[in-house]
Amino acid sequence: VGAIIGTGIFAVIGTAAAGSSGHLGAGPGVTLSFILTAVACAFCALCYAEFAALVPISGSAYTYSYATLGEVVAWIIGWDLIIEYAVGNVAVAIGWAAYFHQLMEGLGLHIPAWLSVDYRSAHQAADAVAAAGGQLSMDIALAHEAWLQHPTVLGIPVIFNFLAVIIVAFVTWLLVRGIKESATANNIMVALKLVILLFFIGVGAAYVKPENWSPFMPNGFSGVWTGASLIFFAFIGFDAISTAAEECKNPGRDMPIGIIGSLIVCTIIYIGTAAVLTGMQPWHQLGVADPLAAAFANLGLDWAAGIISLGAVISMTAVLLVFQMGQPRIFFSMSRDGLLPKYFSKVHKKYKTPHTTTIWTGVVVATISGVANINEIVELTNIGTLFAFVLVCIGIIILRKTDPDRHRVFRTPWVPVVPLLGIAMCVYLMLGLPTVTWVRFGVWLLVGLALYFTYGFWKSHLRVKQ
Repeated sequence: VGAIIGTGIFAVIGTAAAGSSGHLGAGPGVTLSFILTAVACAFCALCYAEFAALVPISGSAYTYSYATLGEVVAWIIGWDLIIEYAVGNVAVAIGWAAYFHQLMEGLGLHIPAWLSVDYRSAHQAADAVAAAGGQLSMDIALAHEAWLQHPTVLGIPVIFNFLAVIIVAFVTWLLVRGIKESATANNIMVALKLVILLFFIGVGAAYVKPENWSPFMPNGFSGVWTGASLIFFAFIGFDAISTAAEECKNPGRDMPIGIIGSLIVCTIIYIGTAAVLTGMQPWHQLGVADPLAAAFANLGLDWAAGIISLGAVISMTAVLLVFQMGQPRIFFSMSRDGLLPKYFSKVHKKYKTPHTTTIWTGVVVATISGVANINEIVELTNIGTLFAFVLVCIGIIILRKTDPDRHRVFRTPWVPVVPLLGIAMCVYLMLGLPTVTWVRFGVWLLVGLALYFTYGFWKSHLRVKQ
């Protein structure tokens, strides 16, 4: 739940409902978009649950692919998962910085905007402001402020997302300390974010106008399906727990409950939030960066909008924590198989955590989040995650054929129907992504294969044994 509830429900839901250039809005039918996406993720979650219980080893989809599809495919998926976890976390850190800045401003504490955004976003905001005819979204307004106020050193503009770097550094420190400490922090943040979303549903329900739900699907089912492809971002994260399978006391029981249970809880919360949000405001007014807070602000309830902003900060912190936990454990598993140097599989003597990969992941994510443009980062995350889901579903079908008699604590029902449905829905969503995303994804995979054949192929423990 800590990994799932975050940027999606606090930001993407507005774009999915209202639409933007290039796609239709789902309108109040965004509630159906959540259901469709939840069903697609459920097929993949059932496959993940069987693998997590069957192969209780750190590494998530990388480990499962290694056991069923071979080393080359395992390397590809391990390299691909960097997009979901590390690259995705860069986007979350950038979003966190914007919401935290907004929250501090509401409390009367001013943080210079040039310490909250990157140079490219600020430069683009200058043009966006000139062309904007209406109210600016939170992210554009903040970036424009940075452009107007930034200092210079030797004639060079100083615009650096220092807030994003700080939160990544804090999360990295916490994860080095240990799983128990990290889990406790995550549980606290999950409880707070659920309370805040329930607060939004409870308070917002009093301001719902049923006429805002009509028409329910203003752009027909195509709008609902397009909304579902965007809302997919709100569900990324249910697979993150599988990266820590090796650290569970009873993975055969805990993994399926964690994976499937989190999907159920989040789907119920999402549907309630979507119903109230589209009832509070006309759907075409929701296309802003902070739709939940804006819904209260438009009603003059600034105190409620402040509480929602706090919820966004807490939610994104929890997402950072869980995803930043997952990436190092994938590197750890790849190193233990010989595909990466032994240096990456070191474990801290006191804290018993993969501190080397945790620190390096934190350094890379923090550095990129300080200078990167969030729009360019987000484009890669979706396709990498969908590709990982496809390979996990394929792996279940193969393993049922190659090793049908192995004892399975949890079994994916109706194989191969469920995995095939998961594959079909993921591929369909992938085909809806822009060409430039496919090109970037292809280049990323080629770079990964080059690294594999220059190092991993020769150092692989499996190859050495053979």
